[in-house]
Amino acid sequence: MNTATATATTPAAARPLPGESPLESARTGLQHELTARYARLTATGTLPAPLVVPLGAADTLGHGLPDPYADSRPAANVQLTSRAVLIGPWGGDGTATACGQCLAMRWQRLRSRSEREALELGRAPRGATHWPVLTGYTVDAAWAVYRAVLGGGHDTPEASPADRALPRVTRIDLATLATATFPLLPEPLCPHCVHEVPDTAEAARMTLGPAPKPDPDGYRLRSLSSYALPTAALANPVCGALGADTWINPTSTTTAPVAGTHFVRGYAGLNDVTWSGQANSYATSRVLAHLEGLERYAGTTRRRGTSPVVDSWTNLADRALNPADCGFYAPRTYADDPMVSPFDPDRPIPWVWAHSLRTDRPVLVPARLAHYSAGVEADNFVFECSNGCATGGSLQEAILFGLLELIERDAFLLAWYGRTPLTAIDLTTCRSAAVRSMIDRAGLQGYDVHAFDTRMDLDIPVVTALAVRRDGGPGTLSFAAAAGFDPEGAVESALSEVLTYIPHLPYQVAERYDELTAMSADFTRVRQLKDHAQLYGLPAMSPHAREYLEPVGVRTLDATFADWQARRPRTGDLLDDLNLLRDGLVAAGHDVIAVDQTTPEQRRMGLHTVATIVPGLLPLDFGWTRQRALLMPRLRTALQAAGRRADELPEAAVKRVPHPFP
Repeated sequence: MNTATATATTPAAARPLPGESPLESARTGLQHELTARYARLTATGTLPAPLVVPLGAADTLGHGLPDPYADSRPAANVQLTSRAVLIGPWGGDGTATACGQCLAMRWQRLRSRSEREALELGRAPRGATHWPVLTGYTVDAAWAVYRAVLGGGHDTPEASPADRALPRVTRIDLATLATATFPLLPEPLCPHCVHEVPDTAEAARMTLGPAPKPDPDGYRLRSLSSYALPTAALANPVCGALGADTWINPTSTTTAPVAGTHFVRGYAGLNDVTWSGQANSYATSRVLAHLEGLERYAGTTRRRGTSPVVDSWTNLADRALNPADCGFYAPRTYADDPMVSPFDPDRPIPWVWAHSLRTDRPVLVPARLAHYSAGVEADNFVFECSNGCATGGSLQEAILFGLLELIERDAFLLAWYGRTPLTAIDLTTCRSAAVRSMIDRAGLQGYDVHAFDTRMDLDIPVVTALAVRRDGGPGTLSFAAAAGFDPEGAVESALSEVLTYIPHLPYQVAERYDELTAMSADFTRVRQLKDHAQLYGLPAMSPHAREYLEPVGVRTLDATFADWQARRPRTGDLLDDLNLLRDGLVAAGHDVIAVDQTTPEQRRMGLHTVATIVPGLLPLDFGWTRQRALLMPRLRTALQAAGRRADELPEAAVKRVPHPFP
């Protein structure tokens, strides 16, 4: 095409009209050109009329200024951004439907922090130049792609079957005219596609029947490879549900990590949610990363098309969990921290329905305890994390692993804050080749690894792993923990976790040395998740880990867990394993509550995600001034119940030093 032709077909409204933004002007021109081409067709067949809307100049998630195209966006099949033309959704096998609003919401979540803050905090956009400029080449490309994909007969055979079943979106780059097509998962919070209904007790009721296991000594009902994960829909730069991409870390010498990230808007603003997989192959790590990403996607915000119950604890006390049973912060925290305020039993807050495994009936729990990025100003009495959230191939499996995580972290905190003398496990007595390999890999990094029996008053094996840098330099100590029915599996999981940290810990400590040193002198400076683990990369913090560095003894793996192996159920039914956990927790005086967090996307993949809540267990918190565990009755009584002390833990014996849990 020559220059004259290109100029002749350039939309007349390439420059903005008075009071019109450059993006809106370009949208008007593109709509005019596509409509004109559509009108010249002698037969349209299945090709719909083009509807163009701008994308990136208004908030489509409902946080900021109203979207002026809210009414027409669901039906839009062309969306113009400052960098690209997006055409779709189109295609799919009909088992999932998505609209233009779904696409816009997915797209906006992938924008940078600065873009999202501008859109969602209500700032009016201002274009620096008259851009985008839609040349004749660009319009021709958009029309050609529009006809090809929306006219039918186009496919993306290179995609996985799970991705091919989904609607797709084709992106045309405005600078290069390069095209790329991506699958789109329907958006469960789309106000056009999903009409919320009230959350109900009956919908939360769980019927947990038998769950036969493929292996009596295994605890996963399905293999990782059996889940039909639409990996391209989960991570892509246009509409990825979990993020724009995944990345590997080839510099890691201990595992083959794969990770991704996205922003989630919560009560504290935009939070960077990172998800990762740490295995011995990138393929396995990528599957694990996607599963963790889906778990966090479900856990951060409720995406089930239900609206919460809003009322006060005073009015709901006969059918609701008392938030006090899960612990509050110290009064001084509420006085000094502007992000939190004391719980008020008479103040209406949002609640969601859950299921009590102890009473086998529905129970209300505060939404803030069930979804860790949820919350409103009225219920800012605590910051929750993903503690107790888990994913599985059934509700039984997800609940089991959620409870194991709660037990693991409760035991870790009891051991740490209670200054509990510990017995080490002789790792040379493990039969697992993976354990021996991890010991060797840690050694190549200059670390020795250790494992400790950290069971308390509950029977389930809990193992804490510790990596110790041999020369005592930065990155001195790194901790991790795991719980599970198989003791050697728990050892392997704890070691695998700690091995993911040690290649990077020395560099992280070196980068923040002065900041971490200041934390070691003033614990109130410990405010974030990463502060806890990185603080113990300082050699000066080693004396606080004396119970781990100077264990009271060393035992073989078999001798350590002989009592458990004699009682361990091997019926071949996962429900029996879950009931054993439930009965042990109930016998210790706790309720056992499960909140179904499963999203529509997960249900399509055969996955279930739950948040488990066991009121009274020590909760894992980050930030030294936000440690509920230090005020919980269990910290004083559990060590005596476990036979690890002759008396209750006195206040003078509590280790008032930040925990090192990563």
